[in-house]
Amino acid sequence: MLKTVIIGASGYTGAELAKLVTRHPELELTGLYVSDGSLDKNKTISSLYPELSSIVDMEILPSSDLASIAKNAEVAFFATAHQVSHDIAPIFLENNCTVFDLSGAYRVDDVDFYTQYYGFKHQYPELLKKAAYGLAEWNAEAIKNTDLIAVAGCYPTASQLPLKPLIKTKLIDESQWPIINAISGVSGAGRKAGLGNSFCQVSLQPYGVFTHRHQPEIAAHLGTDIIFTPHLGNFKRGILATITCKLNVGVTEQDVEKALQDAYADSQIVRLKGAVLPAIQQVQFTPFCDIGWKVQGQHIILVSAIDNLLKGAASQAIQCLNIHFGYPMTESLL
Repeated sequence: MLKTVIIGASGYTGAELAKLVTRHPELELTGLYVSDGSLDKNKTISSLYPELSSIVDMEILPSSDLASIAKNAEVAFFATAHQVSHDIAPIFLENNCTVFDLSGAYRVDDVDFYTQYYGFKHQYPELLKKAAYGLAEWNAEAIKNTDLIAVAGCYPTASQLPLKPLIKTKLIDESQWPIINAISGVSGAGRKAGLGNSFCQVSLQPYGVFTHRHQPEIAAHLGTDIIFTPHLGNFKRGILATITCKLNVGVTEQDVEKALQDAYADSQIVRLKGAVLPAIQQVQFTPFCDIGWKVQGQHIILVSAIDNLLKGAASQAIQCLNIHFGYPMTESLL
């Protein structure tokens, strides 16, 4: 069994990872860690998340000696802030640990991207080239062949899975940029309480218009420009993305269906719904991405739904681990 640690274990994603790692037959959860300054250190994870009682009762320890933690681990999941992941990844890689980073620190191979969108100067351009982008259904070979996997973000996953098959088969008229409107539950903002994610304050509204850091991530990995507008909704978890595109002349609804069926015929995680458009309730607490679509004339509306904490984070990280180590794709997920 692979000795596995979670750094940033006390957040929502860390708790989901702890549950998935614990039930994975090839993994041994050997440590949960937070920063030295965290108020959650030296507490059990089940005291923070009572639903984990008798499932994961481990104590969350301070990560004061990262080199020692790395030496004693074979797999590390980072559910940490972007710059924290940036800083600690080299320590784990130097100690022959396979890293699955759920932050944005290694998702885009462009050092200037991080200065502009993340507010720090990226010090490891060689690791950006080494990192595989962890969009599990699309990058299996790259994920298999590196020990640094940058797990795709939640909004980018919901946005790319419907679009990639149509772009790959050249069904989309790229002169009209795909327009992506996506709504996330408040858990996407993390566990720390604040006015911005208080249910008493949240009202459905857009944010980050033309400036959100996921726009260039999505565009870079789709290979085409997009318009991306995120919204915050007053519900706990899930993302719904509604995507409007122009099809090339002569493309039919049958062409669209074939492209999606061909792309995901072997996937147990992506569920194609056709004209039955998905809803968040259908994917909450599951690892699935549901995709529906409707065509009228030269235009198509695609709708995708995921659980932002699972397919948008923890369960996709486990998918990437399964791919990397050659385990069944859905091990511990279904």
